[in-house]
Amino acid sequence: MHGLTTVPPIFSPYPPAIHPRHEVIDRRTTAWAAKFDIGSPELRERLVTHSIGTFAARILPDGREEVVQIMADFVLWLFGVDDGFCEEGELGRRPGELIGALSRLLRVAQNPEVPILPGDPLAAGLRDLRHRISELGTDGQVTRWIDALREYFLSVGWEAEYRSREAVPELDDYALMRMYNGATSVVLPLLEMGHGYELQSHERDRREVRAAAEMAYFVICWDNDLFSHHKESRTGGYYLNAIRVLEHTHGITPEQAVHLAISQRDRTLCLFQRLCRSLRATGTPQLRQYLAGLETFIRGAQDWGISSLRYTTPDDPAGLPAAFTATPTDDSQLPLDIPVISWWWSLLPKDDTARFDRRTGALFALPDHDPAALRSA
Repeated sequence: MHGLTTVPPIFSPYPPAIHPRHEVIDRRTTAWAAKFDIGSPELRERLVTHSIGTFAARILPDGREEVVQIMADFVLWLFGVDDGFCEEGELGRRPGELIGALSRLLRVAQNPEVPILPGDPLAAGLRDLRHRISELGTDGQVTRWIDALREYFLSVGWEAEYRSREAVPELDDYALMRMYNGATSVVLPLLEMGHGYELQSHERDRREVRAAAEMAYFVICWDNDLFSHHKESRTGGYYLNAIRVLEHTHGITPEQAVHLAISQRDRTLCLFQRLCRSLRATGTPQLRQYLAGLETFIRGAQDWGISSLRYTTPDDPAGLPAAFTATPTDDSQLPLDIPVISWWWSLLPKDDTARFDRRTGALFALPDHDPAALRSA
């Protein structure tokens, strides 16, 4: 059992926002969970108190309401899988059986008409989600959603292997898999659907754009590990959290690991800002909307993470911040010592001279690359 570790206010350069219909969306998600009997009664009762509809409303604050509703229902479904199957269920320590169960669910997403898993609540809920996504999204968006679901399922199978061995992964492996087991990539097609556009492959597949999405995944999931650390460290299977991994890798205390994790996510978020600034300069309106969606995803996850009962755990209060700070703890332009992601730092233009205002955290460009201005920044 780890002691209480307080998380200080973390850097967030984006303003908060929420869909005006968030309360209605949250009530509908509660009704949807009951209709499809998602999870055990105990799990479902707990999930519907976590303000998951509000989470979706923060991610898509100005999106189409029907897509925000799909996202809310889908996130609750994902928690039904993650909590019910993986973290709290027996399959979470049986990787082979878990992969088999998830592969059957993936088949439902691929072909909802296939007569498989009759009477299974998770399969029924997934069929409903697939039909609704198909009605509102393009064929390409549906395909990317299914492909991202496959990535998520593969990563939670990897998690089950570590639980079965009661082992803590190495940092490089964890950083790679954490970008997928947080189910962040599965949300991206819904961000496009929510704003009624589709990013074309010639932009989506650029290394810089793919890296921007991965940076957002990393920040969101490192933040989630900071916010969930208190809750997870109270369980008997505490192996898969960035704080625990950093303790294990570097032989440091939980408090030191919290500060290191914050430094890592701050440096990545500063890089993300710089890269988005560069991409916006030449990108299409669709790419600029895509990048804005990543930003609201980051901030929405932060606001939900410090306010949801899922992480605040009032019966055993977590030491979470009540607000955010405009100043990063680490804005170095040196790559993190995590090989699977260090290539991100090679993508900035050589003439990038952006600096942060240490008072406000705002990113600004220095005029004409004036050496004197660079020295004084």
